[in-house]
Amino acid sequence: VSTQSTWDNWIHNLGMPKRKQPERKAKTTPKAKKEEEKKEVVEPIPEKKVKEDFVPALEQLKKMTIVVADTGDIASIEKFKPVDATTNPSLILAAAKMPQYQELLTNAIKAAKAKNIGTSEKQLLEDAYDNVIVSIGCEILKKVPGYVSTEIDARLSFNTEETIKRARKLIKLYEEKGIGKERILLKIAAGWEGIQAAKVLQKEGMKCNMTLIFCFCQALACAQVDATLISPFVGRILDWYKKAEGKDYKPEEEPGVLSVTKIYNYYKKYDHKTVVMGASFRNTGEILELAGCDKLTISPQLLDELTKMDKVVVKKLAADVAQKMDIKKENELSESLFRWGMNEDPMATEKLAEGIRKFAKDTDECEKIIKEQLSKINQGQHSLT
Repeated sequence: VSTQSTWDNWIHNLGMPKRKQPERKAKTTPKAKKEEEKKEVVEPIPEKKVKEDFVPALEQLKKMTIVVADTGDIASIEKFKPVDATTNPSLILAAAKMPQYQELLTNAIKAAKAKNIGTSEKQLLEDAYDNVIVSIGCEILKKVPGYVSTEIDARLSFNTEETIKRARKLIKLYEEKGIGKERILLKIAAGWEGIQAAKVLQKEGMKCNMTLIFCFCQALACAQVDATLISPFVGRILDWYKKAEGKDYKPEEEPGVLSVTKIYNYYKKYDHKTVVMGASFRNTGEILELAGCDKLTISPQLLDELTKMDKVVVKKLAADVAQKMDIKKENELSESLFRWGMNEDPMATEKLAEGIRKFAKDTDECEKIIKEQLSKINQGQHSLT
């Protein structure tokens, strides 16, 4: 009998518990040890840790660029909390068809009708449309701390005097609703006539957003009249080149991205105060390639994608870098030089004309909706109050 067994029996006879034996560790073979180490390496990070470290791409972008909502939808503006918001006839048309805007639409039309008893139908439609876009602008301004961009009728794009007249009218409508001109950007198509209108309006203290920018000569002409802001259309430039050349581009190689980059760098090199706001994006890749641009106006769909995107955003544009670049200074543009520059750029010529036609068509569609509402009012379906 072993000494250990004898000891245990003696302890048992005294009525005392047996001494607990130390556990013997099984020998670990080199193979088992390797498997154990492998398990430790692939152990997943706790879900809580992932959520704490996640910073959406949109929040990163906001730290280097002012983000603007490209929509007339109040709900989207509330969701994404941009600094500014832009509208255009296409967005106004979309809003006019939404159930939640029918009361606003009807009230704006009633107000125009009450002011225009006995005037022509054409004048009534014009006033009602202007009332609608200003009413939507006022609602947007309740949700953003900065600007709202309101587009002047695209059908006036080739008439400098009428563009100036309509701009003054819109500012007056805003002022009647308690909104000062310092919060309004008047969107004007950047043809020669529109740029000349902006020259006058800027001197009168109004702020202009020159839209449908597709080439450098448009941007240069806008800066030379001290326009407050320009909107170069990134995605529409890409559309033209994809169709013309039948090829796809990486975001950093896209013609629209390169166009905005060139404009931004020139403005910063020569200290032009005009703000560059990239617009008309087709994908988030274009947006991230322009991180650092003064402003970017982005659709709700792409804002949503950026909110969910887990990616490090790198600043691509910077004023201090641009100021050190070797960039040739351009001469002042005359009307003939501007028109020649447009003539030499078939993409810019086609897209500017197409953009004006599209906005004019959407304005026509908005007026049809207004006309239908007016008919209902006249028939007593909506009482005038």
